[in-house]
Amino acid sequence: MVAFSDRVVVPAHVLVRHLDGETVLLNLDTEKYFGLDGTGTRMWELATHSSSIETAFATLTEEFEVVPDVLRTHLVELLTQLVENGLLKVVPADVASIPAI
Repeated sequence: MVAFSDRVVVPAHVLVRHLDGETVLLNLDTEKYFGLDGTGTRMWELATHSSSIETAFATLTEEFEVVPDVLRTHLVELLTQLVENGLLKVVPADVASIPAI
């Protein structure tokens, strides 16, 4: 479950590559990969570099002209898919970790 008070981190077994405004995420353990378009890439960037998912969401609402509830739904769906496929890990916002990239 993705709680906005938590944050997400990229596990060490995930390879991340940026290509022409898009991002490819590869789980080296399962060999599953995801491609993110420009919007998905921005969501991923903010989610993985913010102190919490809520902070990333707040920035996204400022950057995109979208109804906040719609954005929240899309952000939860994206993060949930990435967590379920081992491409992100949810941790409490107050737990320090070493970035994989």
